[in-house]
Amino acid sequence: MLNLERLRTLDALARHGSVSGAAEGLHITTSAVSQQMSKLEREVGQQLLAKNGRGVRLTDAGRLLAEHAARILSQVELAQSDLEAQRGQVVGELRLSAFPTAARGLFPTALAALRAEHPALRLRSSELEPESGIRGVVRGDLDLAVVLDWYNKPMPLPDGLVKAPILDDPADVAMPAAHRLAGRDEVDLAEFAEDEWITWGEGEFCHEWLMFTLRSRGIEPIVGHRAAETHTQLGLVAAGLGVCIVPLLGRHPMPAGVVTVPLTQRVRRHVYVIWRADADRRPSIRAAVRSLQAAAEKLG
Repeated sequence: MLNLERLRTLDALARHGSVSGAAEGLHITTSAVSQQMSKLEREVGQQLLAKNGRGVRLTDAGRLLAEHAARILSQVELAQSDLEAQRGQVVGELRLSAFPTAARGLFPTALAALRAEHPALRLRSSELEPESGIRGVVRGDLDLAVVLDWYNKPMPLPDGLVKAPILDDPADVAMPAAHRLAGRDEVDLAEFAEDEWITWGEGEFCHEWLMFTLRSRGIEPIVGHRAAETHTQLGLVAAGLGVCIVPLLGRHPMPAGVVTVPLTQRVRRHVYVIWRADADRRPSIRAAVRSLQAAAEKLG
């Protein structure tokens, strides 16, 4: 009889590609991963791992069993979802992530309401950029992730995921109070062609969106500073070091010396929550989606 937890370890190894990645995804030690794999090899009577430089790789038998493990674990997830749906109870553990401004702007209200309404539900939340949240849901490390895309640049989603809208989040340009355009009712992106931009990290989805949007307006961006957090960006704006795009969600409190002005073209980002299709019937998933949507409605 194959042990389910050992199959879960094998599946994590196949998905993460390393012992350390599997350990991180399963929240166990690397030695525990190695022990589980040694026991699984004894159970099946075949070598499942082989050395590959400083790491390991799956053997042919390991890849074959990993494919079966992925299907078995998906069926187990579906069975758990169906059983929870039949009971109609919001119980168990729910692992969620959100990008930073959503974690700050939505999670406190949404998760507090979930805990109050469903005390038997164990909540585990983390702050992750959208790309990392999507990977976590696909790998099974997360049950839900709050992610985003922009009005002119959708976020590609892998097959097998379900999504629900949370809110449309308007974004303005933040600039120093002494900026030449600070007194305007609205501004056009083309008017910032000579300004230094404060943007997100290289390769991040929001940074790529900003570069794409400015270039589509005929502007070659002058990037002066990079910061992952909105409030860090706003602190740099307050110091007179540039301008940035600032969504409404999570922007408050605004630092002194910063003015926000709407854009003529009305920039918005779409915030939504994703989960795996095989967990679609879990009452805890549905309860969390409702709670996130209710928290968004309270923002006005």
